[in-house]
Amino acid sequence: MTTAQQAENKGQQTRTVAELVEDIKALTTEIQELYCLDEIPWVVGYSGGKDSTATLQLIWNAIAALPIEKRKKTIYVITTDTLVENPVVSVWVRKSLERMRVTAKEQKMPIEPHLLQPEIKETFWVSLIGKGYPTPRGKFRWCTDRLKIHPSNRFIRDVVRVNGEVILVLGTRKAESIKRAISMEKHQAGSLKDRLASDSSSPTSLLYHSASLPNSLIYSPIEDWRTDEVWIYLNQWQNPWEYSNKDLFTMYRGATADNECPLVVDTSTASCGDSRFGCWVCTIVSKDKSMEAMIQNDEEKEWMQPLLDIRNELDNRDDRDKRDFRRIWGEVQLFERHVDGEVSIEPIHGPYTKYWREHWLRRLLEAQTKTRRTAPENMRDITLISLEEMSEIRRIWLEDKHEFDDSLPRIYQDVTGEEFQDPRPGADYSLLGRDEWIVLEEICEGDAMHLELMAKLLDTERQYRKKTRRVGIYDTLEKCFNTSSRSPEDAIKNARLKRELSEAVSQGDVAKVKQMTLGDVAAINEVDESKSDEPVTWASMKFKNENLEE
Repeated sequence: MTTAQQAENKGQQTRTVAELVEDIKALTTEIQELYCLDEIPWVVGYSGGKDSTATLQLIWNAIAALPIEKRKKTIYVITTDTLVENPVVSVWVRKSLERMRVTAKEQKMPIEPHLLQPEIKETFWVSLIGKGYPTPRGKFRWCTDRLKIHPSNRFIRDVVRVNGEVILVLGTRKAESIKRAISMEKHQAGSLKDRLASDSSSPTSLLYHSASLPNSLIYSPIEDWRTDEVWIYLNQWQNPWEYSNKDLFTMYRGATADNECPLVVDTSTASCGDSRFGCWVCTIVSKDKSMEAMIQNDEEKEWMQPLLDIRNELDNRDDRDKRDFRRIWGEVQLFERHVDGEVSIEPIHGPYTKYWREHWLRRLLEAQTKTRRTAPENMRDITLISLEEMSEIRRIWLEDKHEFDDSLPRIYQDVTGEEFQDPRPGADYSLLGRDEWIVLEEICEGDAMHLELMAKLLDTERQYRKKTRRVGIYDTLEKCFNTSSRSPEDAIKNARLKRELSEAVSQGDVAKVKQMTLGDVAAINEVDESKSDEPVTWASMKFKNENLEE
């Protein structure tokens, strides 16, 4: 038994199977009463995992027991596909939604499945390869909002906009973690039984308020269930949309390192609860244990090895050598770095450089090409990066980063042997291209910052030439000089001087401020003041400095 399972067993009182059956009956009645209480639509979060499957199964069975004339309120089932999900799980969920759609129609159930996806401009590969975002870390976890939260929140807000309110039905359980239990207690709005027993339809008496979505209330029917109880329910009760819970159990077992997931027949049996499915590119965790276990336990899943290799290559905890010394907007920012008791002032590294963005694109296309050859027949249409994503990456490289050598189509053709067909209108037309880039490289003679500045200036002029009013061009050109006219060493030195000056100002150190702002002129003036009674002016300092230089 794992540590997590031991903690769960210790924190929760063990129930017999008979008690679980009684709880399921009570929940069925509770769900039916809540459903019939008002006209507020429901949105069920479904990931295809054990908890969300058990929750949806409870909801489906309860509503199916109602007379058809009472099944009036729509129940939306939403799944968010991040486009970087574990491929095996992604296919499983898609097929489940298709089966759900067909069965709901046959059974006259008010259930509507919806597969949600992030906007192209916010996908993982557009952010990492296009914009150059470094791989997600605990302190820079940019992926969750863009890939998961934004798509579901947009859908929920649309439902609220039409209906005024929404009830979110989630498979969250207090036993998942102490943090989850505290969060659920914090947002608890009252007892559901109080709401059902009350004549008032006020949503404030529902279970939980959503912390981020207005007019949204959360109902978690299995909040007090243990992991083994979830598996008992899934294995002993038939899936109502005719999708196999046994196959789900097998998938969890295959994602367990020791390939052991015991048949759960009572509450004393250790369950298969530690398997976690998520994005195959995830670098928040130290290892993708589920994918590693799948490849280890099943020869038919060895085709996923190239994906695991890319994920492990991305998981570099010190990737500063692959990233720009400036932030994504071009400014050098400094921070105090503490290593072995020593403090140093260093730049905060920004996005991946051009070389590494092109490298990740090539590696990804190589993996996609290989898996399409080696994967089973039902997986050979796998898409690791879509044509629309590559089109947006190409636009970012050309328009935002001024990299008019247009390397994406060449990389695509080198790896796949096919010509890149960009769906964006006019994408293949440009005054500047590969030939001009080569000329610039020869002129700049290996000076990367000089090349960057010249490319930015030329491409800025190109972008403004089509405009009838070239308002803002001077500000844009000035920004090019501000961000790209210094060498990395000079830019970092200048940032340190600004930092020291800011500290001197905040400390009220007038002498240091004068020294840093006037520099050598102030020092020369101090020497000359002892030799002359003449009044000190800016003009006298200037001409004295010039005379010394002569």
